[in-house]
Amino acid sequence: MGAGLVGGLSSQTWYLLLLAAVAAERVAELAVSRRNTRWSLANGGVESGRQHYPALVALHTALLLGCLAEVRLADRPFVPAVGWPMLALVAAAQAGRWWCVGTLGRQWNTRVIVVPGMPRVTTGPYRWLRHPNYVVVAVEGIALPMVHDAWLTALVFTVCNAALLGIRLRCEESALAGAPELPARPSRPG
Repeated sequence: MGAGLVGGLSSQTWYLLLLAAVAAERVAELAVSRRNTRWSLANGGVESGRQHYPALVALHTALLLGCLAEVRLADRPFVPAVGWPMLALVAAAQAGRWWCVGTLGRQWNTRVIVVPGMPRVTTGPYRWLRHPNYVVVAVEGIALPMVHDAWLTALVFTVCNAALLGIRLRCEESALAGAPELPARPSRPG
């Protein structure tokens, strides 16, 4: 990603393209979440934690904007010894996120919505971790900024994410307290 390394584009231009790709992924994620929200609510789902949801959306938006602003305004360099491994972690985080989405199926959401009678999923990454998607978010929150040495954004996001994650985990655990821990049923079509 050095200046002119690939196709004559600067490392900042490549980083901007990476941020645009991550933003597009977020839009796709929100589309899946909206579809799953409609399904969950139509099937008696109960939403918890509405109060903290806007702060989560703002934090994730700020991550992308912070990456862009810090790299541009502070003229952060691309440091290959850090940037390439961090790019690999960003790719792994995207794969991990979609593994979580696929494993939870219709139960996956960016909100906390529990459908009564649906079992708690204990397959896929949920076999090893109770909340693997939050691990993915934490990794991405460090790796995405550090692809282009935006260390301040990584630090601020990590601190803010830890605070919000504490609230989110308490909310989610409380909402899931009554869900039986059985393997997930296959989703019904439609």
